[in-house]
Amino acid sequence: MKIEIRKAQEIEIETLLAFEKGIIKAERNFDPTLKEGEIHYYDLIELIKSPNAEVLVAVSNEKIVGSGYAKIITAKSYLKHNAYAHFGFMYVLPEVRGLGIIQNVLNELMNWTKSKNISEVRLEVYDENTTAKNAYIKSGFKPHILEMRMKI
Repeated sequence: MKIEIRKAQEIEIETLLAFEKGIIKAERNFDPTLKEGEIHYYDLIELIKSPNAEVLVAVSNEKIVGSGYAKIITAKSYLKHNAYAHFGFMYVLPEVRGLGIIQNVLNELMNWTKSKNISEVRLEVYDENTTAKNAYIKSGFKPHILEMRMKI
């Protein structure tokens, strides 16, 4: 399967929103604090337009099969780096998972991040989402902080 990684376009918003819906559906299994009904994590149009973000899609046979974004975030004043890139919106259609598509997206996002002179990359993944965690570890990410919660 030949995969092309390219910038997302505003006219692809319906597909991108469907991917977001897929992410949220999967993450509901890991997060009981998500509201019921339709929710959104991202303002995808804003991310596509932003000079401080890069939204990428993976395309095979003219069909979008995966996605991801990087967004430059100002770091806390006590950290060694002034800014970092936050990665998110990682999604691959179920029928093409396991083919290394997310690694291709991550590599291109890393290249974009480096071109912006950013040397720190962060992302969030649910601790119980072992499939996603393993994909990120395979790409070189290391666990950093475990956020804990409790309902009272």
